[in-house]
Amino acid sequence: MKKTFVLDTNVLLHDPQALFKFEENDLVIPITVIEEIDRFKKDLNEKGRNARQISRFLDAFRKKGEKLVEGVTLEKGGILRVELYTHEAMKRLPPELQVDRGDNRILAVALDIKEQGDTPVIFVTKDTNLRIKADAVGVVAEDYESDKVSIDELYTGKVDVMVDKDEVDRFYGQGYLPMEGEYSPNQCITLVESSNPSHTAIGRYNYSMDRLNPLIRAPKDGLWGIHPRNREQQFALDLLLDEDIQLVTLVGKAGTGKTLLAIAAGLHKAADEGSYSRLLVSRPVFPMGRDLGFLPGDVEEKLAPWMQPIFDNVELLLGAVEERGGKHKRGYKELVDMGILEIEPLTYIRGRSIPKQYMIVDEAQNLTPHEVKTIITRAGEGTKIVLTGDPYQIDNPYVDASSNGLTYTVEKFKGQQIAGHITLEKGERSSLAELAANLL
Repeated sequence: MKKTFVLDTNVLLHDPQALFKFEENDLVIPITVIEEIDRFKKDLNEKGRNARQISRFLDAFRKKGEKLVEGVTLEKGGILRVELYTHEAMKRLPPELQVDRGDNRILAVALDIKEQGDTPVIFVTKDTNLRIKADAVGVVAEDYESDKVSIDELYTGKVDVMVDKDEVDRFYGQGYLPMEGEYSPNQCITLVESSNPSHTAIGRYNYSMDRLNPLIRAPKDGLWGIHPRNREQQFALDLLLDEDIQLVTLVGKAGTGKTLLAIAAGLHKAADEGSYSRLLVSRPVFPMGRDLGFLPGDVEEKLAPWMQPIFDNVELLLGAVEERGGKHKRGYKELVDMGILEIEPLTYIRGRSIPKQYMIVDEAQNLTPHEVKTIITRAGEGTKIVLTGDPYQIDNPYVDASSNGLTYTVEKFKGQQIAGHITLEKGERSSLAELAANLL
């Protein structure tokens, strides 16, 4: 049955393409939404870009000669119209909601359309409290979920397959095993003997050859002293070291080794093998808790607090910066001076082209799907991008575990042959960190 969707401002600021994602249903944009979007048009952030894009879309409809107030026909058959606000509509709300505010005006329009029309009316907003208010006045309200991923059903990148003893032995003997069944490209597989679960073998599914191949093993002395401590870390290192896989996503709770493994693999490929011109490590600038405000110093000094987690991991790989007795070992700054390592924020990435680099984006769960798209589309020829993060530790107020750019990318790329993913579950930072991640 055809429905009418009333869109809130935050939906359009989140995804300007929302206008084209409601199939053949009708769309209503309250005039108050246009006014609120106008306030963001000069911003230089993602919200500002989205506000300008929405304005261009609506202006393009206007130029077709149809009046937005009367309704314009969308490509899939729905009608889009801008609904004007009236004081009479506000009077239909309960006395507590008759305060002249943007949210109340939009809600009044949604209620007015519901009471005057015959088709089901659904108010779409990402504002939780506004959905509660809508429900209280009898308007059906929903979150905008076009780009949401079910976090409980997120692709893990790994699977256990029960086989006979002969199959495990055959895999070890000939170095590969033809696979029957539906598997995703680059899915990590554990072969488990049915009669003896302790007899196992691990590998990665090769989609083009329809077989299981052994993992790429780390050098005997490790990657800059780092050895995988569990099966998931072995899977992760295999993906990180394979140059044919151009996009790797690593998801896991705190302490599972996501960032450390990625940096170790990146340094190995860039510094030891020379497969990439440099290792580029970046992360979004979001504070945990209250921000400290403006920081003194030049760009490098301002960024130091934000990039300290990266420095910590690099220093761990290089060894202690200062030994007892005051002797200094090689630090991360030497790698920077040599051009092997580059650490920078994501703020200035738009417009860049990044060829032949091993690029790690840490804390990617704080990025929106649009921001992740901007980053990945910067990749030039020969560049490998690694996204790491924990969907349950989000500091960005505008995304959640289901709508952030990291989980969105995992789900969208799971069927691609140049992409690989693994979810790490076992913490290896320390017994205290593992206990805290599980109990708290």
